[in-house]
Amino acid sequence: MSTQPFNRRKKPPQPLKTPPSGVLTMRGSLLRFTFHNAENGFAIARFQEDLPPGEKRAAAAPDIVVTGLLPGVQPGEALELRGQWIQNPTWGWQFAIEAHSAVPPTTALGIQAVLGSGLIAGIGPEYARRIVDVFGDRTLDILKNDPERLREVEHIGPIRMEKIREGWEEHQAVAEILSFLHSYGMSSNLALRIYKVYGNDAVHKLRDNPYRLAMDIRGMGFAGADKIARAAGIAVDAPERIQAGVVHLLEEAAGKGHSFYPFDTLSEEALELLGIDDAAMVRQAVVALCKQNAGPYGPHVVAEKLPEGDKAVYLKRLHKAETSTAEHLLGLLSTGKSLRKMDPAEEARQYELDTKFELAPKQREAVEMALRGGVTILTGGPGTGKTTTVRAIIHALRKHEVPLMLAAPTGRAAKRLSETTRLDATTIHRLLKYDPKKNTFTYNELCPLPIDYLIVDEASMLDISLMQKLLQALPSAASLLLVGDVDQLPSVGAGNVLRDLIDSGRLPVVRLDTIFRQARQSLIVMNAHRINQGEFPMLIPAEETDKGRKPDFVFVEREDPEAAVEAIEKMVSERIPKAYHLDPIQDVQIITPMHRGALGAANLNQRMQAILNKDPRTLTRNGWELRVGDKVMQTENDYDKDVFNGDIGVVHAIDPSDHIVRVRFDRRIVEYPYADLDSLTLSYAITVHKSQGSEYPAVVIPVHTQHFVMLQRNLIYTAITRGKKLVVLVGTKKAIFLALKNAKITERYSGLKQRLKNYK
Repeated sequence: MSTQPFNRRKKPPQPLKTPPSGVLTMRGSLLRFTFHNAENGFAIARFQEDLPPGEKRAAAAPDIVVTGLLPGVQPGEALELRGQWIQNPTWGWQFAIEAHSAVPPTTALGIQAVLGSGLIAGIGPEYARRIVDVFGDRTLDILKNDPERLREVEHIGPIRMEKIREGWEEHQAVAEILSFLHSYGMSSNLALRIYKVYGNDAVHKLRDNPYRLAMDIRGMGFAGADKIARAAGIAVDAPERIQAGVVHLLEEAAGKGHSFYPFDTLSEEALELLGIDDAAMVRQAVVALCKQNAGPYGPHVVAEKLPEGDKAVYLKRLHKAETSTAEHLLGLLSTGKSLRKMDPAEEARQYELDTKFELAPKQREAVEMALRGGVTILTGGPGTGKTTTVRAIIHALRKHEVPLMLAAPTGRAAKRLSETTRLDATTIHRLLKYDPKKNTFTYNELCPLPIDYLIVDEASMLDISLMQKLLQALPSAASLLLVGDVDQLPSVGAGNVLRDLIDSGRLPVVRLDTIFRQARQSLIVMNAHRINQGEFPMLIPAEETDKGRKPDFVFVEREDPEAAVEAIEKMVSERIPKAYHLDPIQDVQIITPMHRGALGAANLNQRMQAILNKDPRTLTRNGWELRVGDKVMQTENDYDKDVFNGDIGVVHAIDPSDHIVRVRFDRRIVEYPYADLDSLTLSYAITVHKSQGSEYPAVVIPVHTQHFVMLQRNLIYTAITRGKKLVVLVGTKKAIFLALKNAKITERYSGLKQRLKNYK
């Protein structure tokens, strides 16, 4: 997941004073990594070369330092390396790898090392020893040809025997794919994903139509598929290559939040990506992709001229989501709503009498508007009374027994909504009851939700696809209240839903802008509004916490990035727990603008893991380490496991024999086979985008010029509003000034506003 720091120590012993020159081949086992970059596969590792038959290894015999690309290789694997010796001025002789391949071990000791390394489900170190004790160097032959004989091994019953047999068959199939992929510098995790999608037909499909991989296999990407395709002889200007490039760019645009791409922009980027100079070829590819059964992809693309003149090219699924969303919203607006013949003004007054709380004028306006039915949008910053307004609306709906449901895009946001309203709230995915076997939502147009009113919180996080599914499941006579802060970052997924709805002018909107007296006592709230208005925040030096004060917004000034990292480490592990009595793992969240760099999430996760979690129960995958007790985050929706992008949990157990990692999400344990671990990442530090919809007792935010490309006003505003009791900024005042000056909202290509605004 991230780059591990190189273990700097004294110069290692050298395998040979003067090793042979030229290209050589050696066989042996990978012992451990001292450095591994999971993004590009480059590694520095310790390698033990096999000895000739009959020769014994001396106890002090040194291992070999090898360097090069080792994507997906795990410690314990038997490898054949091709390369040559080079002399590093500091670290001496190293073997520079030019190519590598997995090889079956030939000795009983080697077989035990490979089987015990965690490569095969059902076999951990102890079972590897038992199996090899019984079968010796015939073990691999037994696994391949007569796995039933594993029952001869102590404590291996029929269930474990079957698991080992299946694990061995999968390992063999993946090894075949790996031997194909390794020459292209691709990882074993990718090989496993390919096997899961294509099964034993994988290598045939790899050769037959490599570009299909870019669409079917997460993590493959156009570049990887193109490398295979070009090696297979597919021409630079082949129609299938250009079509694949167009689809890749549209998928990449969707990943950046765009619902469509302007044709001219798409054409320019396609020419650069594909290395061609004929724009007509790109146009032909778009036309072909728009036609039914054209090319290898079918009708993946829709081209359309939007009402305001944009020549838009959509992925078909996003075009359908956008047009469907517009149609359903306009339908909800046009359908009459009675809401049990309520008098909205009277209901607002009755709430004030029942609760002895006087609503502000705009709060009352929002309550009355929402109780008239249809679609209502309630927006506003922290401390402006959104929660109280929602409570007043719910008060009236429940009094009149209106069938009501509450939902939010993420589990944490749903939990907060439930806590503030004291009613059950759920994620939108769980509300709609996704059926992973059928890949459909149970509630849809044919089977609408059994409700008359739906309240959705954190609506700024709604992407266009989720909005489509939600509206499809809403009865035409139902009403919808969307609650959110439009000044926060938009959704991670494609679209700019909340802002488009507000800017279209077609839907009723109330914006709360008065900060209540109680909220004005919080520097978090006041500074959030100052930042949102472009004003410099009030900064309390962190040293005040050492004097017994407990301000809720403090600043630690550090110019040097490494000094800032050290300040964050100390703040999270020592100063906050001591001064505020908060747990450094459960209660404190580092939120950073970027993933890379010294102050990025990747490095901060490694540093905080080393400080906060020293549990010896570990698992190493692709050069990064997972430990029992680690704080982790799910990075994509997994409907089978019922966990979703942004959910945070703690590693509960690691089972090396069964290849299972168990993670606790709140009170629920979820099992992850090793093959699924790339959907988890350490989450001691997360990006601002990943923090959306969540709230933490304390947040620590690096604000440094190292992140200048990401320093935007709404990004810092979003990060600050995640803190409930304490916000700590670490960095420089210059970086804060840069963020305040950059008030430009990153443009997203979306046609939803145009469709709503220009609908006749």
